[in-house]
Amino acid sequence: MSSSGERFADAVDARLPTTDGGGKLLRKAFPDHWSFLLGELALYSLIVLVLTGVWLTFWFKPEMREVTYAGGYLPLRGVLMSEAFDSTLHISFDVRGGLLMRQMHHWAALVFIGAIGLHLLRIFFTGAFRRPRELNWVFGLTLFVLALAEGFAGYSLPDDLLSGTGLRIAQGIMLSIPVVGTYVSMFAFGSQFPGEDIVTRLYGMHILLLPGALIALLTVHLILVFYLKHTQWRGPGRSNANVRGKPLFPQFMASSGGLFFTVFGVMALLGGLAQINPVWTYGPYRPDQASTGSQPDWYVGFLEGALRLVPPWETNVLGHTIMWNVLLPALVLPGLLFLVLYLYPFVEQRLTGEAQEEQHLCDRPRERPVRTGLGVAGITFYGVLVLAGGNDVVAQTFRISLNTLTWLLRISLVVAPILAFMLTRRLCQALVRAERERLAQGEETGDVRQTVEGGYESGHRPVERFRPGAPRSPLTPADDSPGPRTGTSSPEHHAPAHRNQ
Repeated sequence: MSSSGERFADAVDARLPTTDGGGKLLRKAFPDHWSFLLGELALYSLIVLVLTGVWLTFWFKPEMREVTYAGGYLPLRGVLMSEAFDSTLHISFDVRGGLLMRQMHHWAALVFIGAIGLHLLRIFFTGAFRRPRELNWVFGLTLFVLALAEGFAGYSLPDDLLSGTGLRIAQGIMLSIPVVGTYVSMFAFGSQFPGEDIVTRLYGMHILLLPGALIALLTVHLILVFYLKHTQWRGPGRSNANVRGKPLFPQFMASSGGLFFTVFGVMALLGGLAQINPVWTYGPYRPDQASTGSQPDWYVGFLEGALRLVPPWETNVLGHTIMWNVLLPALVLPGLLFLVLYLYPFVEQRLTGEAQEEQHLCDRPRERPVRTGLGVAGITFYGVLVLAGGNDVVAQTFRISLNTLTWLLRISLVVAPILAFMLTRRLCQALVRAERERLAQGEETGDVRQTVEGGYESGHRPVERFRPGAPRSPLTPADDSPGPRTGTSSPEHHAPAHRNQ
């Protein structure tokens, strides 16, 4: 730097101590394992969503007033449709780059929700939700719920036949609420379904209320990540009292910036080459029509599956009909699911006795067999519901009875998670035992020699390669076998913790 440049920097720093104030922040260490980038993947997908969404607002018209289509898509010319659907077709066929932006926006939404889900799974299976990060787990889970609501609101805006069918299902869920269901539906739609206000209301939520809540909560989430510091895998030189990895500037910012441009580039490729949500093939929404084989986006597929699996149970109480076949799968089940997820960090720490100690070292899933088993059981439960959401398509594709498949999925919804839990727990315990034997005996070299007694034995060499978080040889107290609940916390986990390092 030239002398004049140095004098300018000194003058600025004397008035705005950017170096002194930001130096500690710029030197903050971030783990460099790939699994810690899932949160950044969600963040950069959100940035792509915001950029493309702002672009789309210039042409989209959130109105349900009927117009006659006269745009560039010839098969629909002269068809009555809402202004929302008309403007969607206008963006797709008449605005330069419009279809690219629409499809980038939709792909980014799917990646955004998927990245949040994978990020939450990483936190769950590694125990990164434990003290002092319980509130950050709550904030992250709330971000996931808001992302689901944001995705459904955006999915419904084009007012095509597929999204209109989804709104019809949403109205049925509202009507299933005992006593007040009719009032809730009228409040949401403004009149009898479909009304003329729902797209306008969803538009305000989609571009203003929900994004504002998402960005605000994400800001708090990131502040807590910086304040509480990152978790990290166990290894040489790593403890509860430090974090080893790349400094924020310039190494982590460079790799994270590269990830952003990669995400943007992949979204652009998908938007240009992989068709998604071709609304012109569905046509405008009409209450008297429903397309066959219609499927929602994957993140609400579990709700669709739950609705299809519950038998037609109804009860009449004091002149009111309680539709259990809608109320249970669409409201009670998701409510219980997210309640369990919100409470899990506090319950586990109380059961394991870790509630009073800060935990900054990640668990490997095999070291916590019960927690890992519960997680795999939950994923299996979710997978069965997603499969049930397309049971008609599966039955037609494989030419099997729809009723037989439905009953098979009903049984699997109860049996499969239990089997998944038992198998996963046993597998985790077996992996830990095999690892202990490998560390104690070493790796086999493939050489076989004869002993003086006339027998044979294989040659071994010390273990030299270790996966992230794996114990080292010789064995340490941290390598004890897991306990009966979610795994016994190691003495290393109880080392004094210091946040500001």
